[in-house]
Amino acid sequence: MYTTNIIEGLHRQFRKVTKTKAVFPSDGALEKILYLASINIMKKWTQRYRNWDQVLNKLLIMYDSRIENYVI
Repeated sequence: MYTTNIIEGLHRQFRKVTKTKAVFPSDGALEKILYLASINIMKKWTQRYRNWDQVLNKLLIMYDSRIENYVI
């Protein structure tokens, strides 16, 4: 299961969003900005990654209770 490039790309996008803000007033504020950024990032995803079905299946096995609400 090779997902390093995908995850690094996502982290790079998160860093772009958070680097201009030195301090967040609360953890909730940081979570909110990352959530909103992830929605904008997902809108730009056009390429389907190779073996994504296998990756998703393994994630569902490992983290079923955490992801099942978001996958369907």
